Amino acid sequence: MGRAGRRLPALAALFYGALAALVLLGVRDVLFLYEENRCSMTYMYEYPEYLKIKLPKKTARRYPAYELYLYGEGNYAEENKNLLLTGIPVLFLPGNAGSYKQVRSLGSIALRKAEDVDFKYHFNFFSVNFNEELVALYGGSLQRQTKFVHECIKVILKLYRDGEFAPTSVAIVGHSMGGLVARALLTLKSFKPELINLLITQATPHVAPVMPLDRYLTDFYTAVNNHWMLKAQDLRNLTTLSVAGGFRDYQVRSGLAFLPRLSQHDSALSVVSSAVPRAWASTDHLSIVWCKELILATIRALFDLIDENTRQITEDPKKRMSVLNHHFVRHPAKIFEENPEVFTELPGIFMWITVKASKWTYSVYNDSDGKYFTFPLATHRKSYSHVYCENSMLDTSSWIYGCLNSNSSMCLEATDLSWRAELLPTTKVVMLKLQDYPSLSHIVIQVPAAVGNKYTLGCEFFKEDSRTVQLPVTHLFSFGLSSSKILLNATGLLYNVQLQHFNQIYQAFKIYIESHCQSVKERKPSVYRLHIPWSHEDSIVVAKIPSLTEISAKLHIAQPQNDSRAPELNIYSSSDCQYEVILKTSLPQVLGQIVRFHAGAFPVYIVSNILLTYGGQLSTLRSTGQCSDFSLELVRTAKPYKVEPLISIVVFLQGFNWFREIWESLSLPEVDAAVLSSQDAWFPLVSLILFLFGTGIAYWSAVFFSTSLRLFSSLWLTLMRPTVLQKDKLITPRRLCGVLSLALVSWTTCGAFAVFLIYLQYLFKVIKLHVSVRAEQNKLNRDSDHSKEPSQNSSINTVKPQSSMDSVPEASHPLANSTTIAEAVNSLKMHVTILNLFTWIVLLNSPSLIYWLKNLRYSVRLEPDPCRSTAIIIICILEILMNSSTSEVKSSKLLKIAAKVPLPLSVAMLAFGRMHLYRVPHFVTFSLLLHVLCCVV
Repeated sequence: MGRAGRRLPALAALFYGALAALVLLGVRDVLFLYEENRCSMTYMYEYPEYLKIKLPKKTARRYPAYELYLYGEGNYAEENKNLLLTGIPVLFLPGNAGSYKQVRSLGSIALRKAEDVDFKYHFNFFSVNFNEELVALYGGSLQRQTKFVHECIKVILKLYRDGEFAPTSVAIVGHSMGGLVARALLTLKSFKPELINLLITQATPHVAPVMPLDRYLTDFYTAVNNHWMLKAQDLRNLTTLSVAGGFRDYQVRSGLAFLPRLSQHDSALSVVSSAVPRAWASTDHLSIVWCKELILATIRALFDLIDENTRQITEDPKKRMSVLNHHFVRHPAKIFEENPEVFTELPGIFMWITVKASKWTYSVYNDSDGKYFTFPLATHRKSYSHVYCENSMLDTSSWIYGCLNSNSSMCLEATDLSWRAELLPTTKVVMLKLQDYPSLSHIVIQVPAAVGNKYTLGCEFFKEDSRTVQLPVTHLFSFGLSSSKILLNATGLLYNVQLQHFNQIYQAFKIYIESHCQSVKERKPSVYRLHIPWSHEDSIVVAKIPSLTEISAKLHIAQPQNDSRAPELNIYSSSDCQYEVILKTSLPQVLGQIVRFHAGAFPVYIVSNILLTYGGQLSTLRSTGQCSDFSLELVRTAKPYKVEPLISIVVFLQGFNWFREIWESLSLPEVDAAVLSSQDAWFPLVSLILFLFGTGIAYWSAVFFSTSLRLFSSLWLTLMRPTVLQKDKLITPRRLCGVLSLALVSWTTCGAFAVFLIYLQYLFKVIKLHVSVRAEQNKLNRDSDHSKEPSQNSSINTVKPQSSMDSVPEASHPLANSTTIAEAVNSLKMHVTILNLFTWIVLLNSPSLIYWLKNLRYSVRLEPDPCRSTAIIIICILEILMNSSTSEVKSSKLLKIAAKVPLPLSVAMLAFGRMHLYRVPHFVTFSLLLHVLCCVV
């Protein structure tokens, strides 16, 4: 029995160590294993200056921590010091802990672009200073920021009221939470929607907060998203673009940055930066504001949005969406034109060459004469369904045309098919379905004179089936041991590999593409694109030939239920090369997806496991009179089958209207798992996996906690003498004064600050108890060693005049000492568990404490305070608990109830706390309140 008892902790440590290792693998994948930074840094050509805009006295007095600035450089900054502005106003809103100076990348590149057009058009970039507030963690100031931005817009428009082309609206660029604040403007009753007509957000979590740490944050999100869903018709004049950072942005996953699906899709666009033409790069949360490639795309779009008549951003929503699609979704390698000419005259001075072959390539180098290559379609329509052409000359001129019913080898008038092209990193390509162009008789490729230039062109006709290959992905539980393979003997220029059954966010694969070529000659690089048809989250890799290329395949958005299209791997190949595609499940990346989508819920699962263990310790105390070790009780009580089935049953029943009506009639909140499932962020077994991860983290956090206590107690023993173990009174006048003082601190300053103070007091008390227990145990061990020494006179003195036990005073009786120490050890175990629970309460409340400390110079009292009332209850509870012992608890009539309550509280915590972390302290507080009652009753 003893050997089995010793084996159990070792097996538990091994199991929980494996769980912790899996968590670390997932965290490593999210934080470190992503593509290299392919963004270029933006630089200022002149020294940046930020001109502070004077606000009305009433506004400045109401918002003392906020400011408004105008960006400028060099002569431009000097000219604008008198605020006689004539440009187009753009307002930049920084995000969580963001600086108003982050506007400089946009402002500087816009200034260079304005210089290129001799300031015919130019933009004035304003920026708001939000005092670098932590609004992603504390939502109490979001409404205040929103109202201040409204005041700023009115101030900005007043600066232009005497101008010839005075604007009536402002364009807004919002980074991170700044984008959400911009959307929240429309929820203000006094705000006029026509004051903004363009909103560009960068890495903004639109769907839900990353960490829902207080109800002000979740309520703000609910108000904004509900308004946008219910008032969708009123948003038609507002064009919104959301740019996500991709997998490099581990702070805000890209799925959160996709705008909620609205009823009208013609005014909102969501893209991932890896899919943006001419950028094709994932960005982290900060680099998205200075990534040169993205900033250039943004500034080009802003200039293309200008209406020549009003000298302001166009009021035409269709044009705005056309421009954004041109620069952020599909770039045809041409300068934007609102209404391009349908027919174009082809000058006949070039040589006309007819190509009848189904496959054609042509290399151009120092050609002094231009040429037209014509491809008659009549002979190809019967045998082929598509034509594909590519051109490595990345200029913006037209290059491919369609002749209309021309019977000759020449056509002087044609339709410009270059607008159907798409720009890729090394080439521009166009693919046409012949059935869609029944009136075309020829395809014409124009090859202009190229002195000093070298480029290649190619065209081929093919059947779609011959270039489309289906590759089923490997199962999730194959763990990379099996693979799917396919061999492409590339005789063409394009292949599409459809990845069958790849549609869920928990799927993650490594795709290896190995290329071999028949001849050793210089070739253009191959381009591999992972195309996700239901969202703009493509990723592109350029690879040399021959080479072995590794591509990570995982999703930001799960496949919608009404969409049956499969993701594709597009291979833009060389015609005489062979490609082998191998696909394997990647366990580290699967774990990374779990961490990426659900790391915010880890505290709920950790606290749930600790709470179950705490309930088990109370139950053991009631049945045996002894408090068991945390690790042993965690193994015994933290079982997922105790909590998960009930939640799954409720989620299943909520699919029925009758159950939903009963649920709503009881005024119960919606189960978080059901909400996550509606957002396509929930998948089978995820809750079980998260629970096990929480168990592993709870185990090792307890080990770390206990080790830290031992270190502190050892340090204490070397510096001070330990105190004698004694029983404390639960309530004394001095402690009552302490409670009232901390309650006053909570009410007048910050609730989290008062909670932190009582936490430090409790920690000090537990360390002190730990020191006393160790000292008494050491003393008892020494006494027992002395008592075991053999007496030399034991054989002579057979009769003792008095029992040695009777001669020892009762206070120092060894048996009495061992009983006192055992009771103290039981109390220490219980205090350590409670302190462990309380540590998580402090951590979850810490954002409001940090926010309060940062803004202390503006206001001593945090308003609103998410944990003021809870803090007062916690102070009262812990002041009693820190002076309690298990001897008082185990004799209580309420202990049976207190031991059973943590289980339903853990279930409720997992049901309602995943997306509302601020509810977690409430569940813990209720459980500790019962513990206090056990001490009293």
